[in-house]
Amino acid sequence: MISERSFEVLRAIVEDYVSTREPVGSKALLERHGFGVSSATIRNDMSILEEEGLIHAPHTSAGRVPTDSGYRLFVDRLNEIKQLSAAERQAMETLLSGSADLDEILSRSVRLLSQLTNQVAMVQYPTLGKARARGFELVPVSDTKIMVMLISDNGRVQQHVVELGEVVIEAVLVVIRDVFREAIIGKPLAEIADLTSSLHLKFEHQYQNLVKVLVLCLQEQVDANRQDKLVLAGTSNLVRAEGDFGGNLSPLLDAIDEQVVLLRLISEMQAEQHGVSVLIGSENRISGLSQASVLVSGYGGAEDSIAKVGLLGPTRMDYSTNISAVRAIARYLSKSLGA
Repeated sequence: MISERSFEVLRAIVEDYVSTREPVGSKALLERHGFGVSSATIRNDMSILEEEGLIHAPHTSAGRVPTDSGYRLFVDRLNEIKQLSAAERQAMETLLSGSADLDEILSRSVRLLSQLTNQVAMVQYPTLGKARARGFELVPVSDTKIMVMLISDNGRVQQHVVELGEVVIEAVLVVIRDVFREAIIGKPLAEIADLTSSLHLKFEHQYQNLVKVLVLCLQEQVDANRQDKLVLAGTSNLVRAEGDFGGNLSPLLDAIDEQVVLLRLISEMQAEQHGVSVLIGSENRISGLSQASVLVSGYGGAEDSIAKVGLLGPTRMDYSTNISAVRAIARYLSKSLGA
């Protein structure tokens, strides 16, 4: 266990290194932070931090940089996080207001998160989970085409146009729509296949094939909710931080391309302090992320999150600001989805 002063020295090293990207020496620490002690005392504190594995000297530099363990202690002892500025909050409200459907909401959110942090932002689509059917519509597109629309309470709106090959009068569509609504509204999406498998038997023989086609379309829309999907923005930010990854981005980019693995990782991350989960460097079990940090927060329900939103970037990042931005976007997504 290090002393409080030694931790303050560690905090200063983290903040200076994040800001300057240069190894931090004792002279710079005294000039920037004025600890009120001698340079010998600061050097002694730095020696203790190095012995504890919290900082190290890169190459032959006289300065020191944080290790993964140093960043972890720094994050664990963040007493408060930076708040978004008034300008950032206004930009968020402006950009995100007026988003009509889930695709647009998630697309705008992930782009804004990347802009606020200069990191790779990611957002997971809400999946089947506990979602229920909120609405169902049959909208004529032409004489023989119908748009089948399924609205779920996780904010997802799905539309699919079906070619029927015959003209169906609107009055019949209204009856079919009402039967579907009665069967599925308020019911879990996971049960819709069973609830609709015999709906065609409620209709006269001449309409049964039509109903079967619509049931198949609806079930395909439900299956689409089962597919995990991750939206990314700001991957180009990694180029500016290439030096933080030893000049080789290939392992990291390969890990990002493996969305199934990345989705599994963030799905397993549980919220820590400030409602955000953080994995730093070697804490990531994906080898390509061993020099990266991942921050995620859940969004959705008050008790259970339905998906995750977060950031991926170098371990040398502004954790306080980034945690604040992730929290803000997660709160916005929860509000937008009516949670």
